[in-house]
Amino acid sequence: MTDEIQVVLKKEPAELCKILKFENLVMSGGEAKQVIAAGLVRVNHEIETRKRKKIYSGDLIEFQEYRLKITTDS
Repeated sequence: MTDEIQVVLKKEPAELCKILKFENLVMSGGEAKQVIAAGLVRVNHEIETRKRKKIYSGDLIEFQEYRLKITTDS
């Protein structure tokens, strides 16, 4: 079963590694960078290996059993 989480960005773009860290899907920024580099994260259904990939409203991040739908508060 997939948990879907809505993530509201206060400022866009945001870096992929920071979103994983701030949403507590990993323990640290270093771990976020490792899982991204290992190809374990998808952005908009494509494997993403760029740690500082810019994420915008409308993007979908998938990691393990989590799906993060990105929106803004504006």
